[in-house]
Amino acid sequence: TYIGNVVISVNPYQPLPIYTPEKVQEYHNCNFFAVKPHIYAIADDAYRSLRDRDRDQCILITGESGAGKTEASKLVMSYVAAVSSKGEEVDKVKEQLLQSNPVLEGKDACTLRPPRAQHGPPGPCRDPQLKLRQDCQHYSYLNQDNSSPSSMDDAANFRAMQDAMRVIGFSPAEVTALLEVTAVVLKLGNVELSSGYHASGMEACSVTEPQELREICQLIGLDPGTLEQALCSRTVKARDEMVLTSLTVPQGYYGRDALAKNIYSRLFDWLVNRINTSIQVKPGKQRKVMGVLDIYGFEIFQDNGFEQFIINYCNEKLQQIFILMTLKEEQEEYVREGIQWTPVEFFDNSIICNLIENSKGGILAMLDEECLRPGVVNEDTFLAKLNQLFATHKHYESRETQNARHIMDASLSQQCFRIHHYAGKVTYNVTGFIEKNNDLLFRDLSQAMWAARHTLLRSLFPEGDPQKASLKLPPTAGFQFKSSVATLMKNLYSKNPNYIRCIKPNETKTAMLFTPELVLAQIRYLGLLENVRVRRAGYAFRQLHGPFLERYKMLGTRTWPRWGGSDREGVEVLLAELGIPPEELAFGHTKIFIRSPRTLFDLEKRRQERVVQLVTLIQKMFRGWRCRTQYQLMRKSQIIISAWFRGHTQKNRYKQMKRSALIIQAYARGWKVRRAYRRFFRSGASACLANFIYRRLVQRFLVGLERNLPPLSVLDRTWPPAPYKFLDDANQKLRSIFCRWKCKKYREQLAPQRRALLQTKLCASELFKDKKALYPKSLAQPFCGEYLGLAQNPRYQKLHAVAKDNLVMADAVRKVNRASGK
Repeated sequence: TYIGNVVISVNPYQPLPIYTPEKVQEYHNCNFFAVKPHIYAIADDAYRSLRDRDRDQCILITGESGAGKTEASKLVMSYVAAVSSKGEEVDKVKEQLLQSNPVLEGKDACTLRPPRAQHGPPGPCRDPQLKLRQDCQHYSYLNQDNSSPSSMDDAANFRAMQDAMRVIGFSPAEVTALLEVTAVVLKLGNVELSSGYHASGMEACSVTEPQELREICQLIGLDPGTLEQALCSRTVKARDEMVLTSLTVPQGYYGRDALAKNIYSRLFDWLVNRINTSIQVKPGKQRKVMGVLDIYGFEIFQDNGFEQFIINYCNEKLQQIFILMTLKEEQEEYVREGIQWTPVEFFDNSIICNLIENSKGGILAMLDEECLRPGVVNEDTFLAKLNQLFATHKHYESRETQNARHIMDASLSQQCFRIHHYAGKVTYNVTGFIEKNNDLLFRDLSQAMWAARHTLLRSLFPEGDPQKASLKLPPTAGFQFKSSVATLMKNLYSKNPNYIRCIKPNETKTAMLFTPELVLAQIRYLGLLENVRVRRAGYAFRQLHGPFLERYKMLGTRTWPRWGGSDREGVEVLLAELGIPPEELAFGHTKIFIRSPRTLFDLEKRRQERVVQLVTLIQKMFRGWRCRTQYQLMRKSQIIISAWFRGHTQKNRYKQMKRSALIIQAYARGWKVRRAYRRFFRSGASACLANFIYRRLVQRFLVGLERNLPPLSVLDRTWPPAPYKFLDDANQKLRSIFCRWKCKKYREQLAPQRRALLQTKLCASELFKDKKALYPKSLAQPFCGEYLGLAQNPRYQKLHAVAKDNLVMADAVRKVNRASGK
């Protein structure tokens, strides 16, 4: 479902064929003004905005655990990687970015949901070089969460992580060092302590089974005695001297777990920084940033502690930015644009955020105050302060505040307080709040890690350097988390946000199972109902006047192809000409607002039809130009060919006439010779007379023919007969030569149109002569081809625009209906 810049995604708990390369191209080529309910759509909107605008983009992915947030973030990154620019360096960075997912997810490979820091890191490394056992159950840090996904292939995931690290650019030495430090964390959880007594009689702790301790020290290059002393004792500065005090077993376990948490946390930070270094933009290049934030979801467990408190605090801040940048900002936009608007009420969770983070009187501030206060400090005094400070706060309650209001609630124990979050009421047990907020790592443990010869582990504890030792207390976990959230919020406020709200349809992760009550609860606390109400009451689409006019100006006769006035005036003229109802539109100072998607779809449909018309016009003009060009070339070629042909024909005619003359001369000479021969043998006088008569007859025939040539009309076929029979053959040849010469002269004086008409008549003659009864009557009529005047007929123009062939013949016909005879 798509609500403005918010996509609601429901985890189907099964693969669906909706995230394919074909879908990537479909959404990338789609019109970004249209409504597109898909994760690829929100990714494409963010990518286009990043490419076309100066403001950086971000996509916030929120929802409960199991709602598919991680998968959504991977889909977003894979889409952006697929549609972004190409190039060897760009492709390398994109591949590294995509491969960062399996590396960062490797820490969660053996748990159903990401474990909290105090649980230690899951994920076994089955390598004898790391001195690890193949049985994960051997390590206590991996046994604190009983649920485990049966379908997960640890070996395949581990190989995928190794391949990803190689793609990102991790050297084999870095991979080995990282796995060694992970193995150290796992082994720390198996270091067992027992109580004993110091020589002074004070209770002290010691390592029960030194095997794990020795293996840890072998991995990191540290003397076992140094590590054991750091785990079982603590150096305290008293006045001007340093005093070594022994720790009790609970204190020793606290230090051991604190060390494991710090190693794991700092290793993860190092991993993130290492990946960022491999994909960072080179200095001097223009940077545009698009962030994808996959934040852990709101948590309401049976027993909620400090971890759930800070996680839900972060979700409150994200909900606050969602409210400010969607609901509140959208309504304020109507006011800024001068659009008449009736405000839609929605819950603003600023009061809850202030309850937690107020620097003077918030819960985190009170917790820090208790942690830093000298004297006996425990959760009871912390809870008492909260009860006193928030006694009348409508979003806070405890057993004491309920008693003051005469409310009986057995579900709220004495060690708990309850906050009315935007997502619902959550009861927090304060046990462990102070200890977890302090999150102190004894200086001795930091110095021990610094003393190790393991390069990576040593770099994680720079404060362990004796030359940089500081007596200043480190910031509390709550303070660090609050600062981190503040930095995140500042970063998000500087970007243009888009949202993917992930919803899980059921609690059992079953495909095709939809639990309405569960989904409705998520819809309510994610603020989607208010978002829908604002969208329904407002306008589904808004766009700056300039881009809107540029996209749709082709639909108006006054705005196409150019509009000379202001953008707003152009939009008003265009939409008025299109006949869109006024209630569907609102003209702001800088934007046009359209109420329903139907209007936008109608505009898009009209635009597509108009684009087809314009493309057809362009094709028509191009085809006309191409045909004219081809005609000019053909005409030029025809003239050249005709010139050569005429020259060739004249030569042939000259040769034919010469041959005819030679034939006549030959006959005459032959006759003369024969006559002379006969005369020679007979009598001389008769022979001379015959020769004279022969020459005079031929001469008279030729001279008479010259003086009495027939008319030059090509239709005149008259020709004088030969006066003597012996001249018949010569007379027929001379008639043929004269006729061809006469036709040649006639063709030379013809206009091009007349020539083309006669050529058409010639084709018709070849087709219909002696085959058509009325053909002789139609011979004198010029051939038109098109007898109906279709050039002005709009229906014919539309048909001709899409027809592939040219018009050959058009005439009116009469249809005889068999039934009525009409």
